[in-house]
Amino acid sequence: MRQKKRLVLLMAAFLLTTIACGATLAQTIRGDAPAEDAIRRGNIRYAKSEYEAAIKEYRQVPADADEIYAQSLYNMGVCYYELWRTDDAICMYRQAIEARRGRYPKALYSLGVALRDSGRLREAKEAYRQAIKTSGGKYAPAQYMLGLLVMAEGDDEAAAALFRDAISRSKDRFPASHNNLGVTLARLGRLTEAEREFEVALRQSDGAFDEAAHNLKLCRRLLASPGKAEVTSLKIVETPTGLNR
Repeated sequence: MRQKKRLVLLMAAFLLTTIACGATLAQTIRGDAPAEDAIRRGNIRYAKSEYEAAIKEYRQVPADADEIYAQSLYNMGVCYYELWRTDDAICMYRQAIEARRGRYPKALYSLGVALRDSGRLREAKEAYRQAIKTSGGKYAPAQYMLGLLVMAEGDDEAAAALFRDAISRSKDRFPASHNNLGVTLARLGRLTEAEREFEVALRQSDGAFDEAAHNLKLCRRLLASPGKAEVTSLKIVETPTGLNR
């Protein structure tokens, strides 16, 4: 569970990257170099799994540092999440979002992850929706995670649409979304389409995707000899990385 929890959040791993070079120059001119240095020091601590120390560094960023301040709040949330202090993480994500006047897609996504972990599914869905909205519909991990929640509610049509959107918006291969799309299609009785999705999931993962391999085998068996009960044996993956282990 610990590993799985970290994998979900690490889909937004750029959350802890240093500021882009162009922004760095502008911020230095404005006198934001100390704030940026605090972020850099915190990131170094984070990379060493020294989360408490990282939080102390991020706290050095002053509230008047604008976007760097919002980033520091977000990064503190990530550290609290890694420390299993989920309520504190939720609090910091909300503060980061507020600091950017609600337009902080990756903080909204991470808020959704933390809320889902806490069993607050209605709030998680809203956080994912806001992540999608504020990103102009381009935040693939949020579409994927929202798809999981909708799928759990039994709305396979809506889940399939979300997994498709996640695939189309992703800048990289997305085998996990192809796999889960395949599961929703199979549940809807569209086995030929489901088979194609499982094949893509396996191909994109270079064959190293046990759930997709299982699903492809089962799907082909169902195509040869339909058995509705067997559809329930199809495996979804809970993380955008496609790794449930």
